Amino acid sequence: MYSTPRRQSGATLVEMAIIAPVFLLVLVAIIELSMMFFATLTMQYAVREGARFAITGRSSESATGNQQRYANVIAKIKDNSLGMYERTDPQISVNGTRYSTTSFSNGMFGAPGDIVVIQLDCGWPVTTPLLSSFFTKGVYQFTVAATMRNEIFP
Repeated sequence: MYSTPRRQSGATLVEMAIIAPVFLLVLVAIIELSMMFFATLTMQYAVREGARFAITGRSSESATGNQQRYANVIAKIKDNSLGMYERTDPQISVNGTRYSTTSFSNGMFGAPGDIVVIQLDCGWPVTTPLLSSFFTKGVYQFTVAATMRNEIFP
């Protein structure tokens, strides 16, 4: 039988103590990067679904007008964002004009046959110290948009 000297048995423990924190930090950074890309793709899907709803010209039967239509488009985006809408706190632009969640304008989605561009400027807060230094103020900024032509609606 071969036996290891007593002083070598502690070397493995010391090596593990040195490598484990670095390995775990890299693992958490990979998970955070994955979440950032997931948020980007999820918000892209949500804005596309919101734009698909916007081009139909529909709004809720309980109310009419651009305010209700805008609220319905925002609700459609929120429904399809899997909770990322609140986390990313997007700034909404329609055809190049920025709107808040309460502001709107008449004709903001255009007339039948017009091109509609809905854009969301989003920010994902980065929590991993290894990654936060690569982003301004520790926030991953990204933009998603959808461009579609309005359908013929009444």
